[in-house]
Amino acid sequence: MTNPKLEVRGVRKAFWGRWGYLPTLEQVDLTAQEGEFVTLIGPSGCGKSTLFNILGGLEPADAGQVLLDGREVTGQAGLFAYMPQRDLLLPWRNVLDNVILGAEIAGRNLAEARAEARALLPLFGLEGFERNYPATLSGGMRQRAALLRTFLCHREVLLLDEPFGALDALTRAGMQEWLLAVWQQLGQTILFITHDVDEAVFLSDRVYVLTRRPARVCLELPIALSRPRHRSLVTSPAFIALKRRLLEALTD
Repeated sequence: MTNPKLEVRGVRKAFWGRWGYLPTLEQVDLTAQEGEFVTLIGPSGCGKSTLFNILGGLEPADAGQVLLDGREVTGQAGLFAYMPQRDLLLPWRNVLDNVILGAEIAGRNLAEARAEARALLPLFGLEGFERNYPATLSGGMRQRAALLRTFLCHREVLLLDEPFGALDALTRAGMQEWLLAVWQQLGQTILFITHDVDEAVFLSDRVYVLTRRPARVCLELPIALSRPRHRSLVTSPAFIALKRRLLEALTD
């Protein structure tokens, strides 16, 4: 059997501060296969973003391992493309210059990076807006620009931390369908954080449920729904049954 694309083994993390000792992650184990869409859900403040910071090499783990293609990469930065909760677009740069920021930092050829970005603008719904500045964009367009910047990092694993959390319900629903279309075309492995159970079921191949802090995995649920997925799916008996399983695990 081949190794998972991404594997987290026994990751633990605690913090010390004025408040004292704060255990945050406790023996977290999870995997993501190549090209798989895996979602993490759990109570607010349970440590989901801390886990992403550890995967991204931004925060050291107290114990445990992170493996990429079977190779240990614990603590190494720059191996995953990471989009945090806010879009973090630079207000003084237009859309095109924002989305090539990762390539610029990496020292890539900027003419090639701009050409690649322009070719992807239609797929990301940004064609004709490459010269616009972030203040002129809608919330959904800002998120698409931030996601394009993330995809252009050319990493095989994407870490997306509640990318649609600040959007209204209608925009969010449209963004979910759009993200699935982009993911199915480009094929990266995605690890996704959300508080929205419907979003988790609609998007994912598998969902991990984390407990309250210190977080551990209390449920790993395969989402056996056919693809491509459409909005009508959310009223189906199979979708409702999966949602019920996740809600029971969250409230147990």
